[in-house]
Amino acid sequence: MTPTRWRRAAEYGLSFALFLGIWKGYVAAYDVPAFILPSPEETFLCLVRLFKGEIYFHLAVTTGEIVSGFLLGSVLGFLFGYPLARSALLRKALMPYVLFAQTAPKIALIPLFVLWFGLGWASKLILIVSMVFFPVMASVILGMQSVDRGMRDLMRVLRASRLQTFWEVELPSSLPPIFAGLKVGIVQAVIGAIVAEWISSKSGLGYLLTYASALSDTPLLVAAIIVTSSLGVLLYEVLDVVEGRLLGWHESKRDAHAVLREAAP
Repeated sequence: MTPTRWRRAAEYGLSFALFLGIWKGYVAAYDVPAFILPSPEETFLCLVRLFKGEIYFHLAVTTGEIVSGFLLGSVLGFLFGYPLARSALLRKALMPYVLFAQTAPKIALIPLFVLWFGLGWASKLILIVSMVFFPVMASVILGMQSVDRGMRDLMRVLRASRLQTFWEVELPSSLPPIFAGLKVGIVQAVIGAIVAEWISSKSGLGYLLTYASALSDTPLLVAAIIVTSSLGVLLYEVLDVVEGRLLGWHESKRDAHAVLREAAP
């Protein structure tokens, strides 16, 4: 682990300890009952019970939905984004429809998805894909349009093929904004999976949240929220690691110590 990641882990730890202290202090100072806001200890005990029970099944269901929807939405976003970036005519013809579909409230579309695709996995997958697709597509368009024109001209002078230009110039130059879109997409995928499970599911973390809410089991509700948020953070960090591996050359990912060493005489 690099010094930057150790520093980030320490910052996360300190902020989490501060959050727990504020939480505990508020509950103790105002004598808040557990059915409104449980104490950190009660929530921790509930988490322990969850991880001794069936949480792994619900976690696996939600993770599978998120990863599947994220991958499919990302692929579709790239396949649509690249030709839209290269053709102004396509952008003018298709972007109004894409924007219309994106701005439609997703929670209002869930009943339609259920009617069209049933209560099973398909309707949830389509909702997640619809939430991931647009940020990835937009980032691909931005990335491709940001490629240095001089580099494209150079590849043309060198008689490079369209595929060579794509692999050697366009894709590497576009990766920073594309990864920005992918990070937004993974967060959207988590939200989409939970919302879909609220509406039509008998398993998953969203179902667990609905179950806890129906029983007014606030410790279970808070514990499930913590698990859901932790899953989102973990998936985001995995994507950040992949970005660091692929973009080690980029200024935003270069280690500060390496920069200093290069600048030293």
